Amino acid sequence: MKFKDIEISTKLKETITRLGFEDMTYIQEMVVPKILKGHDVVGQAETGSGKTIAFAMPIVEKITPGRGLQVLVLTPTRELCVQVTDVFKDLGKPNGLSALSVYGGVGIEPQIKNIQKAEVVVGTPGRILDHMSRNTIKFHNVKFLVLDETDRMLDMGFIDDVERIIRETPKSRQSLMFSATISFEIEDIMKRHLRDPVIIRTKSQVDAKNLKQFYFDIYYQKDKFPLLVHLLKNSTSGLAIVFCATKDETGIVAMNLRKQGINAMEIHGGMTQNKREESLSMLKNEEIDVLVATDVAARGLDIKNVSHVYNYDVPNTAKEYIHRIGRTARAGEDGDAITLLTNRDHDSFRRINNEEDLNIQRAEMPRFNMVPFVRPSFEGRGRGPQRRGFGSRNNSRNARSSGDFKRRPRIN
Repeated sequence: MKFKDIEISTKLKETITRLGFEDMTYIQEMVVPKILKGHDVVGQAETGSGKTIAFAMPIVEKITPGRGLQVLVLTPTRELCVQVTDVFKDLGKPNGLSALSVYGGVGIEPQIKNIQKAEVVVGTPGRILDHMSRNTIKFHNVKFLVLDETDRMLDMGFIDDVERIIRETPKSRQSLMFSATISFEIEDIMKRHLRDPVIIRTKSQVDAKNLKQFYFDIYYQKDKFPLLVHLLKNSTSGLAIVFCATKDETGIVAMNLRKQGINAMEIHGGMTQNKREESLSMLKNEEIDVLVATDVAARGLDIKNVSHVYNYDVPNTAKEYIHRIGRTARAGEDGDAITLLTNRDHDSFRRINNEEDLNIQRAEMPRFNMVPFVRPSFEGRGRGPQRRGFGSRNNSRNARSSGDFKRRPRIN
């Protein structure tokens, strides 16, 4: 189905065309008509399936400028909050609709002022509760409540906050809920707060036709970083995201990549919002080649032209693995998801690889040169940086050439 076939206003159709949308994705085709007819909807869909347009477009069609806050969208992260707000701004601009992001880590006073003028507020649960306690946000005119990436909000411990917010919105509202998985907890929320919802499930976002999944079984821990450098320099054609387990590790890995001449920046939850947005903007504008990230970047980020995802640290669950690799092979493009597996990762990786929809193939180890990995000392003893994983002895095993690795790793 095409967007031009949907029964919406001519002005909104023109806006959608101008933004470059033509064919609807599966979730859009299934969800948009139901929302336009007034149904509560639950959509099981990953980021990258087009779900933001799926709920934002019909909402923009059904609300009226100048009548105060009519739409409340809850998101788990600041990055997703900003992205959803941008979609509402793009769709609603011709109608004079105002959309506002509301999240913590920034000054609250500008938000207080702008809430009064917004028809759409997209916020994280904690900051929305902050405004509720200050009596600076009113929900009596809210027609739409959207819970985006509900499973992630529950994983992050926001269930009580979300419940408090839902209870303050009008019972007459139309409720829309989107989640990558539908757990018992999510079903419980559906039963308590939604009215006879239409449930729509999309197929798995792991598409074997476009996404190739590989792992390298690394015997020596000190080989992991040199292998990553080799892969980034020799077999990565587009933008890359490298996932690490902790915020400290993202900074250290990004610093070491820069020392190897790779244009990398980090992003994690400990950074200020301005710094996080700067890193994302640089990747989207292709001012950098590699984003080194914690799982905060695995949810909700829509970054085009990501050809490779690297699991520098293996995630604990298949769900997190799927969210990570969903950053590539989007919109019909090809992509590679590559996991660097060391001895301590085998238990987690075994659980991941047991998932029915996943097909992660072992790749043959290429020949590569050893490079230093400098781990700064934070012990305050004045000893300077500590080196880890540095091939100081130029023996035959470690002094590997880098000219024989093809675009695709060969499979054993």
